[in-house]
Amino acid sequence: IITLSIIMGTIMTMSSSNWLMAWIGLELNMLAILPIISKPKTTRASEATIKYFLTQAIASAMMLLSSTTNAWQTGSWDILELKNKFSTTIMTLSLMMKMGAAPIHFWLPEVLQGTTLQTALLITTWQKLAPISLMYMISNNIQPALLMSAGILSMIVGGLGGINQTQLRKTMAYSSINNLGWTIMIMALSPNLAVMNIFIYMIMTTPIFLMMTSTSTKTLQNLTTTWTTSTATTLSIALLMLSTSGLPPFTGFLPKMLALNELITQKLTTLATLAIMTSLVSLLFYLRITYLIMVLTSPMT
Repeated sequence: IITLSIIMGTIMTMSSSNWLMAWIGLELNMLAILPIISKPKTTRASEATIKYFLTQAIASAMMLLSSTTNAWQTGSWDILELKNKFSTTIMTLSLMMKMGAAPIHFWLPEVLQGTTLQTALLITTWQKLAPISLMYMISNNIQPALLMSAGILSMIVGGLGGINQTQLRKTMAYSSINNLGWTIMIMALSPNLAVMNIFIYMIMTTPIFLMMTSTSTKTLQNLTTTWTTSTATTLSIALLMLSTSGLPPFTGFLPKMLALNELITQKLTTLATLAIMTSLVSLLFYLRITYLIMVLTSPMT
């Protein structure tokens, strides 16, 4: 029932053309995932559940405020009719809060750290589909400056936040924030490219979490000791990490290259340069993980 509710909630939101139905879908999805987060009977899991619930509840309240204000001004609950500037700004912030993008990202690393690896995978992939689809639908009405500012901020926070992490779930949380930054930034110029970027990220993140689950790897120290027992898995995690960072010639480089191309085409060279600089910061912690796996733990050393 819980799994069905999560799937139905997301599909309801993605397929609805009315703000109320979209909101009901998000609420159904959120209420269904709470028992999954709180399944481990630990204090940390209970804390993560409360943090997730409060954050999502505040975002939902903002969403209702935005859609109600817009309906009051325009007389329409239609998603595509979000014309009011105040409503558009509040709606964008609420969707960013639901996804875990900066500057409202503080809940994501803490919640992931308090859950199991399977639940962390669910939060970083499936749970982003509904908010991303709503942002895609209203992208033409959102001020580009707001999306670009939030995107760059998410990239900076994701890059700097992941540098000193030893817990892999927190590292993956900051990786998610960083990649969300790229998605949100390019959403202002090319929504289709933004959707492609987030889907490629999800495709790369899923096997990382599944392999970490299969080897019971939760920290960098665990990762360095799995080489002897499962060499292929550890090597795959290292390569997928490099791909997620956007290092050529891996798959993750393609959406970033297309995003930079779009920025330069639109004469936003300064923003493109800033995006490259922030991606170098995030590359640092991906390379650190890869170095620990492939250099320090390989039999030749």
